[in-house]
Amino acid sequence: MPQPEIVPPAGRALRPAGLARRLVLIFAISTGVAVANNYYAQPLLAAIRATFHTSSGETGLLVTFAQVGYAAGLVFLLPLGDLLERRRLVVVMSVICSAGLLGAAASPDLPLMFAAAVLVGGTSVVAQILVAFAASIAGDAERGRVVGTVMSGLLLGILLARTAAGYIAEASSWRVVYVVAAGMTALLALVIRHEVPVHRERHDLSYPAVLSSVVRLFLTEPTLRRRSLYGLLSFGAFSVLWTSLAFLLAAKPYHFSTGTIGLFGLVGAGGAGMATLAGRLADRGLQATVTTLTALAIVVSFVIMWVAPHVLGALIVGIVLLDLGCQGIHISNQSEIYRLAPSARSRVNSAYMTCYFVGGTLGSVGSALCYGAGGWPYVAALGTAFGAAAWLMSLTERRYQRRAVATAPAGT
Repeated sequence: MPQPEIVPPAGRALRPAGLARRLVLIFAISTGVAVANNYYAQPLLAAIRATFHTSSGETGLLVTFAQVGYAAGLVFLLPLGDLLERRRLVVVMSVICSAGLLGAAASPDLPLMFAAAVLVGGTSVVAQILVAFAASIAGDAERGRVVGTVMSGLLLGILLARTAAGYIAEASSWRVVYVVAAGMTALLALVIRHEVPVHRERHDLSYPAVLSSVVRLFLTEPTLRRRSLYGLLSFGAFSVLWTSLAFLLAAKPYHFSTGTIGLFGLVGAGGAGMATLAGRLADRGLQATVTTLTALAIVVSFVIMWVAPHVLGALIVGIVLLDLGCQGIHISNQSEIYRLAPSARSRVNSAYMTCYFVGGTLGSVGSALCYGAGGWPYVAALGTAFGAAAWLMSLTERRYQRRAVATAPAGT
């Protein structure tokens, strides 16, 4: 198998075994900054609506356009990580994303902001390129830990983006949020350019061949399909909660303000610690155990929030359990899929994250429909169903792994 080209930055040397903690931390922070760019708009919609004098429905399309851009990035840009030199790809995409954020800040009307949202959404998949990048240059014995740490940064970026955007907008304006985000993203490009090694997979595939190989990998790798389904179900459950939670917290008996609701992102950030733990357990070959326990945590979390939605302590426990469960499954999934095709990790991640994103979309739409039809009990029932499906599937995981080992070609 052709070996990847890995060249350290000028004046630096790669450690002979494993990644330096400093470099892992850079990957984690960079991933969080990159993914946050796709989530700043959510708490700003009311302020943006007031600026442009548009309806809630029209303004809400801003999130939809960002999701469309992100989906396109997963399909068409993420596989480029296996075709192009990764450090340069990350830097270029980050610069383009920064320009898109500045465009959003300066938009004179909503249509131009839609265009900026598509650009920012598409280039924010640089976060997924960074995850595959870190997995590729990590050693086999530490890959789970490294991916877990980087994914902790990604989770914190998703959860803290809403809180940061809300408070910055309260102190100044929603446009300042995008200016600050543009500056952070440009700084990210500089840090990556200076600190991260050059890395490129050695193969002669064309861009069309890279795209078609994503489909082929999905069709020929049963573990990828299985783990993609786990991802779909877990992120579906995650989206079920976060789509409708604001409605619950704004109603009686809570009557929380927008700023207070945003603080619940900090509650969910407790799940970031599970990412590193799950990665370490995966390095020890305990993926099946992690998958079963974390899927069960999702079920328990929604049962708690179903039974006692108006007890603040119970709600907080449910949120923490849900984020622990979702992150545990996600890290277990990625630890498994990155073993499948070492020279195609960006393409493997493209297939997996596309299914993951589909799950999030299904969860968001289903949550909104359930809340409109029957309020919070319907939402909790839907989340429980997503979690239960993942848990029941996990009960067959050890049997699947034994069968996979028994049918694997000799020498693999």
